[in-house]
Amino acid sequence: MWIKRDISKIISENKDPIQIIRGPRQCGKSSLILHLDPEFKELSLDDPALRELAQNDPELFLEQFKSDKIFIDEAQYAPALFPSLKRKIDLYKRNSNRKIQTIVRMTGSNQILMDRQVKESLSGRASFFDMNTLSIAEILQARECTIQDILYTGGWPELHATKSLNSKKFMDDYINSYVEKDIVLSAGIQKSREFLKFVKLLAGRVGELLDLSGFGNEVGVDAKTIKEWVSVLERMHIIYLVMPFSSNLSSRLIKSPKVYFIDTGLACRLQGWTSAEPIMTSPQQGHLFENLVFSELYKTSINGQLNFEIYHWRTRDGEEIDFIVHFAPNQFKLIEAKVTPRNLRDVSGSLELKKVFKNKIPDFIQVHQNGSQVLGKNVPIALLKKNILNW
Repeated sequence: MWIKRDISKIISENKDPIQIIRGPRQCGKSSLILHLDPEFKELSLDDPALRELAQNDPELFLEQFKSDKIFIDEAQYAPALFPSLKRKIDLYKRNSNRKIQTIVRMTGSNQILMDRQVKESLSGRASFFDMNTLSIAEILQARECTIQDILYTGGWPELHATKSLNSKKFMDDYINSYVEKDIVLSAGIQKSREFLKFVKLLAGRVGELLDLSGFGNEVGVDAKTIKEWVSVLERMHIIYLVMPFSSNLSSRLIKSPKVYFIDTGLACRLQGWTSAEPIMTSPQQGHLFENLVFSELYKTSINGQLNFEIYHWRTRDGEEIDFIVHFAPNQFKLIEAKVTPRNLRDVSGSLELKKVFKNKIPDFIQVHQNGSQVLGKNVPIALLKKNILNW
């Protein structure tokens, strides 16, 4: 079963000679490229023979597989390719009358390795697209599924396209191959056991303020190491730090970021869940649902290249708002995530918010799990993307 991806149109319409699609393993990068245009010739550098040729003789590699449309999967494994591609692009740019003969689409799941090559060779010479796992909107367009199941399974395309797959085994294999091996090796992490312990602890604290020293004490490493590991997980599209909304008008805000996993399925498995049902009565449900709301906001922004910014709000006096979304100049929305719809909290009396927003407090929206219609400022999460696009 093919699940339509929101980013499809943006990639299809791009005509630049080099296009790089980034994102974690198994998020659907290769499948999307071949679905959008089957004429692309796939060259996977997971193949040792192809990887050796691309690395040892990149010019021969590009000439041997010459085609109008080339798709190089896991291109980061042959860094020698990038200078050759750079020379081709520079030659094309110097000759304004020359037509583009070849479009090269490249994917990379190892963002650390990919960044090294791109910064050195292709900076300013390629178009970049970030892909994530499926959003709630993408899943529900393709199949019927409860929000709780999406929260537990996440947005991994294979799990939604092939119902017979065991999600627990899928995620265990993913953690073993990508988190424990790929990330550890590419980032040069020496303390692999401590790193995995940290990742599991981090998954258990989604939606909470990031405490580097606290994690360091629990894992047995210093805060500097924890900070480096957080940066690695960010670059590999595993987690995202939501920074506090700050203003010079207010000095009583908590300045620590909150941490979220980009895919809740990975967070749930790292927490140890083996099915969706027990989550519904666990203390973790609220934070995991909040993470799901963040994920839908984030994926909607990335997939549509909307580039809005997401912040959180917490003051030393206990005032808290899950998300402040800055979606246009001087235009904001306040968002709170609640598993079940409740009476909307009145924030109109907040002196801190009045200071920051000059007495014009933005709309306050509550995103919840249930329902099929928008009632006032209560929005079911299944319709969150639609509401974002109407902002």
